[in-house]
Amino acid sequence: MTPAEVENTIEAAVLCSPSPLLTRDLRYMLEGCATHLQIDRALEALKTRWEPRGAQLLLTASGWAFVSRIDVRLYLNRLNPEKLVQLTRSAMETLAIIAYRQPATRGDIEQIRGVTVRIQTIQTLEARGWIDVIGVRKTPGSPSLYATTKKFLDDLGLQSLDQLPELVATDLPAMLAAQLSGQASMPGPQNEEASPS
Repeated sequence: MTPAEVENTIEAAVLCSPSPLLTRDLRYMLEGCATHLQIDRALEALKTRWEPRGAQLLLTASGWAFVSRIDVRLYLNRLNPEKLVQLTRSAMETLAIIAYRQPATRGDIEQIRGVTVRIQTIQTLEARGWIDVIGVRKTPGSPSLYATTKKFLDDLGLQSLDQLPELVATDLPAMLAAQLSGQASMPGPQNEEASPS
């Protein structure tokens, strides 16, 4: 295959896929037709080609996907308005603590925040698919250990937690809210607690 054919094939595969595609999936698809280097070059070429458009090619934790650019999401939301889960400052703080200190128990979160964490706050974050129980701490009461999910990374447009902004400020929720605010399906903090979906 020529470089243009490799690029066109990958573009079609990612555009037509109902879910993100891993690089290994693309390599499997083009096995015997293109080298790994050709595939990597095609992905970079596609990223560059789509950069000025309304959508962009992005590698997230789940794989390669075309996503709308932040500057056009306001208009796209008019066509398909989503019911957003509104998050309180408490929920944003809880999410930030889990993201940066995971795995964390409710007790860990309460110790850092200095206040009790409502179960509804945890349930809201679980319902959104941003956190999950990954085990229990081997201490009295066996408290659940929470960690962020692939969906959390995907919604932020990140491949790994290493790409979260560095902790240079004491306001974790504000930093995380800034990251989340650029995503159409990700709300910023609000004044009222939402009930879980």
